[in-house]
Amino acid sequence: MRRKFRRTLSDVMVDPTLAEMGKNLNEAMKMLEDNQRKAEEENEKKYARKDIPGPLQGSGQDMVSILQLVQNLMHGEEEEESSQAYRLQNVGEQGHMALLGHSLAAYISVLDRERLRKLTTRILSDTTLWLCRLFRYENGSAYYHEDDREGLLKICRLVIHTRYEDYTVEGFNVLYTKQPIIYISSAARTGLGQALCNQLGLPLSCMCRVPCNTMFGSQHQMDVALLDRLIKDDVESGKLPLLLVANAGTPGAGHTDKLGRLKELCEQYNMWLHVEGVNLATLALGYVSSSVLAATKCDSMTLTLGSWLGLPAVPAVTLYRHEDPSLSLAAGLTSSQPVEKLRALPLWLSLQYLGHDGIVERIKHASQLSQRLLENLKNLDFIKTSVEDELSSPVVVFKFYQKYLNRDQTPSAAQASTIPHPIISNEGHIYDTFNQWLGEQLAQLVPASGVDVVELEDEGTCVRFSPLMTSAVLGTEIQDVDQLVDCLKMKIPVLTSTLQLREEFEQEVRRTVGLLYIEDLNWPGLGVVRYSYHSDGKNDDKQEKELEKINTELLKKLNELESDLTFSLGPEFGGQKNCVYIGMVTEDLDVSELVETIAATGREIEENSRLLENMTEVVRKGIQEAQLQLQKANEERLLEEGLLRQIPVVGSVLNWFSPFQASPKGRTFNLTAGSLESTESTYVSKAQGTGTTPPPTPTSSLTKQRLPGQKIFKRSLRNSDAFSETSSVSHCEDLEKTDQRPPALSPGQEQRSPETEKPEQQQQEGTQTPPKGTEDIPRDCTKVEEQESQR
Repeated sequence: MRRKFRRTLSDVMVDPTLAEMGKNLNEAMKMLEDNQRKAEEENEKKYARKDIPGPLQGSGQDMVSILQLVQNLMHGEEEEESSQAYRLQNVGEQGHMALLGHSLAAYISVLDRERLRKLTTRILSDTTLWLCRLFRYENGSAYYHEDDREGLLKICRLVIHTRYEDYTVEGFNVLYTKQPIIYISSAARTGLGQALCNQLGLPLSCMCRVPCNTMFGSQHQMDVALLDRLIKDDVESGKLPLLLVANAGTPGAGHTDKLGRLKELCEQYNMWLHVEGVNLATLALGYVSSSVLAATKCDSMTLTLGSWLGLPAVPAVTLYRHEDPSLSLAAGLTSSQPVEKLRALPLWLSLQYLGHDGIVERIKHASQLSQRLLENLKNLDFIKTSVEDELSSPVVVFKFYQKYLNRDQTPSAAQASTIPHPIISNEGHIYDTFNQWLGEQLAQLVPASGVDVVELEDEGTCVRFSPLMTSAVLGTEIQDVDQLVDCLKMKIPVLTSTLQLREEFEQEVRRTVGLLYIEDLNWPGLGVVRYSYHSDGKNDDKQEKELEKINTELLKKLNELESDLTFSLGPEFGGQKNCVYIGMVTEDLDVSELVETIAATGREIEENSRLLENMTEVVRKGIQEAQLQLQKANEERLLEEGLLRQIPVVGSVLNWFSPFQASPKGRTFNLTAGSLESTESTYVSKAQGTGTTPPPTPTSSLTKQRLPGQKIFKRSLRNSDAFSETSSVSHCEDLEKTDQRPPALSPGQEQRSPETEKPEQQQQEGTQTPPKGTEDIPRDCTKVEEQESQR
């Protein structure tokens, strides 16, 4: 419209001036519009570069690039940063079925509402029925959840709705009049009680921790008698016992509570009994122990099928029995949304793929692995096991424990002996440290075993083998258990030797001058030592720097030695500063030689440091003294030459008529003597003097004789096979050569040469000089010949 008007206006106008003006106006407007458009494009580009993340810019990326990015995130950083090979989870075909279930759930969710409702109802009902039949839980309902604690949380809400009839209307006001109490074993998962209180909005006073047995029964089982007294006290104080959480396999040791007695107690006080634990997996087997079989009578239980069967990303299941579906809906155990029912789809597919035989085989295989390890541990000395049932315990907990610390006592004699255990300071802490190291070593050497370190209340630090939680994921086999036992056999002698030699090492260090023993109970090794030098009145900062320098150099020197020991600066966090940490050792370690070497090396480093420091100070003082003497010599030379010789022209003429004879004077600094000397002798002899011989560099005095192939810090055994005939003969020859050396001279006695010694001996003995050619004949042989000639 605008352009049409312009064309019409130019055609009507006849005045060329107005026409030119209109043309210029059109060009100016065009330039302004172009500039504005360019500015808007630049602003859009700046906004795109600055505010939008890089992967989202443009029109998107293709599928190959996105999958490559995911692969790099999964594998790239771990392979670069970690020195060990990264072990992926063993995802078999049953795992692929579980992963397929997540994709199908997203696809099924877009179906029409009626078809989606029918499909989700079928999937949910089938899965619930199968699980109840597999784990012997008749007439139960199921709740599928991602977090394994969420099922217990929903059960708590269900019980609150059941026991407090007005809770739906009045809310937390009904809880104020009669406080609910939830009972949890002290062996339960860490933080479980606090998490429940936080999610339910209850104070921590609503959570009661029940101690385990101390006198009779397993120390990991809930004390039923004490629980009965706690419930009676709460009832008398006006509180409402609500729910009891029991364990069929504690998280630490895998022990099962007395579920039969606990169920009777819950029925007596109208409480809800919830059971969880790894031992619930054995309900699918043909033979089930009576302690675990009692779990089928509980009100609810939580199953973690993902870890038991090696199924990735499948939900946990909480089976429960309740007759009022409205309360289940209010508690969140059931949902009217069909999409939420699709959580059971991955499990529905995986259970059909495995079948009953496949499920039972996986659980049975894990139980067989536990029994195989337990049988081998019974034959090992210094290994203490903690299992509930030796015939059917799916969890094996063991620890290193040396009852007798006498080096000369054999394990068989130690078991038969009645000598009491020697008193060792901080014994429990030391064993915890050693078992922590043992568990880490076994997990590193046999990663397929899945062993880990667990902290138990009574036993302390232990090593746990729970194949029900790890074997299906890691693919653990019988040979992995055998390899684990072999590695354990290799580590036990190292542990026993180190534990026996710790006290001897501490005594040797405390007796040695210049060494300081540092007690670090968290260090799994022989011990910690620090070289302590003489400060000579230095301030704290300088002394700390000097101490760090000496101990760092000491660590470097010790690592350069050809030994089997490991020397380090200790742990990265929590360790002592300026110390040398010594790792695990073997029984043939010579502790005295080790300590003596550390002390001698430290003294050598300190002496070298002091020599360098003293030399620096001497050189500085010598330079200052030389400057003063040269300045004084220049003043004397000016006095000798006179004032006239210092004038430029007059001095030259005067020196030509009457030359001034002056000997060149200089100074030289003797580093050996640490003093200034004159250079006159140098100008006279035309050569620089050598001075006195410098003192030798201080070195270690350890020259212990060793057998061929014997490493440092090793004790030589009399019955060792390393003593060959050749080494024995060479050793004897060395001793003979040592015996033939001349005896050491007394301080006042001079060392004489053989030429000066012969005339004196001949003069004292009154004998004549032997004839020429018999100088090399020994004196004893010459006497024998003379006696024969006389006869």
